[in-house]
Amino acid sequence: LESSLLTQPWAYVHFDESTFLAKVCFRDTGYILLISDLSSVWYESADAEAVGQRSKELNKRLTVHVSSFLNHLCNLMCPLLAGQPSTTTAFSCHHSPSGLRLCVKSELSGLPFYWDFHCCPAPLEMVFRHLVRPLIRMNLALQCQVQELISLLFQKDAEIEDYRESGATLSRDRLRTKPFREETFQQNFMAE
Repeated sequence: LESSLLTQPWAYVHFDESTFLAKVCFRDTGYILLISDLSSVWYESADAEAVGQRSKELNKRLTVHVSSFLNHLCNLMCPLLAGQPSTTTAFSCHHSPSGLRLCVKSELSGLPFYWDFHCCPAPLEMVFRHLVRPLIRMNLALQCQVQELISLLFQKDAEIEDYRESGATLSRDRLRTKPFREETFQQNFMAE
């Protein structure tokens, strides 16, 4: 499950007054949830047996197959992660010294449906694999793109200057641009 989670994107989610980044992967065999407030990272991984046991504890009146619970949880979480939470589903979040509990209240087959994700602090290796390394790679890729764009802007400035020196003029003065200044760009980029 964790390797499948690597391909899932992070998404902003809001619970009460708090904002988190979260990603989740559901399969017929269980799920894995990773959630962070950018100060801490928590996770829960549950196999079908654990899901079945917890569903019996929380939903005594519901008797459906574990795969139905997992499918329903997926149908509740995916819209939330897509920024389109259901109006018929309530989410709440509770911090404790041992972790984070994400509570879900909804309906399944016309009956109340409850689920608690019991998230514990994520191991350091998991944090590096899912958050730190991808961010560093993305940062390096963006730095390369910025350098390529800077180089392209210098080439365009040289091309424009060559046109001017050969007597070309602009037909519309509003199209005139100032030469690119890398230092100013870098200062503004870092300020943002």
